[in-house]
Amino acid sequence: MTTIAAPKLHTPRPPFTLLALIAATAVAPTAWGTTYAVTTELLPPDRPLFAALMRSLPLGLLAVALSRTLPRGDWWWKAPVLGIFNIGAFFPLLFLAAERLPGGVAATLGSVQPLIVAGLAVAVLRESPSSWRLSWGTAGVVGVGLVVIGPGAGLDPVGIVAGLGGAVSMATGVTLTKRWGRPAGVSPLTLTGWLLSSGGLFLLPLTLVFEGVPARVDAPAVAGYLWLATVGGVIAYMLWFRGIGRLPVTAAALLGLLSPLVAALLGVLLVGEAFTLVQVAGFALALAALVAGQFNPARARAAAE
Repeated sequence: MTTIAAPKLHTPRPPFTLLALIAATAVAPTAWGTTYAVTTELLPPDRPLFAALMRSLPLGLLAVALSRTLPRGDWWWKAPVLGIFNIGAFFPLLFLAAERLPGGVAATLGSVQPLIVAGLAVAVLRESPSSWRLSWGTAGVVGVGLVVIGPGAGLDPVGIVAGLGGAVSMATGVTLTKRWGRPAGVSPLTLTGWLLSSGGLFLLPLTLVFEGVPARVDAPAVAGYLWLATVGGVIAYMLWFRGIGRLPVTAAALLGLLSPLVAALLGVLLVGEAFTLVQVAGFALALAALVAGQFNPARARAAAE
């Protein structure tokens, strides 16, 4: 099956259409920002891989069954590659970083993803480097660090490697998703089903070997798994992959800064934590970075000439 290659030059969109697309894509990292709170408050302890499996495989297989569409041609290997980079490999590395590092350090390492995407966009997609988005991506990392890193943050080498590896995995998945596009005639839901299923099948043996199934799953845990599988899983990834296909890839990656910011905000709302002035400044800087990164003044000036 032929694929629709992602265009290197993006057709200008009406402002309202563009803002609606950005807002819809931003739903995904916003939903992912709830993962930590849902995991700690609702799910059985010490079962992060099982949670990731429940987040990806059941509804991924359901989406494939409902669409009645299997990959064809080179998508038999492209779908697993994208599923592993975006989901299957990313989740274990993310959880390992969370176990070995303070949450703030792990979140800051993850926030370097837009910078990695910016480099891959030049190397893989042959896009012209954007100093504007690179600068705001750097500012976003600084902003997230100010929000989430506390004074007693430790630096475990294994955790650092895992955190950076997770950022590289997700950045590679985002870039390849942009590069390969979506097969002709395949809906966003079908593509999401392929990738969630592939990532879940990759996670299945890891979960059985290293964690197993929780001895008891109560009603709050069922609600948590449902949230992760629906809003944080198939819905979030469907909007995310759709946005990657239509937005500049580095701009879409900058929206990922919402995840640690939402997680920190939930800590304030649910646990009663309070932001310091430094954290408020960092929050504002990170928000400014992800908003400014959606626009490219140099391209706008070129279009106006």
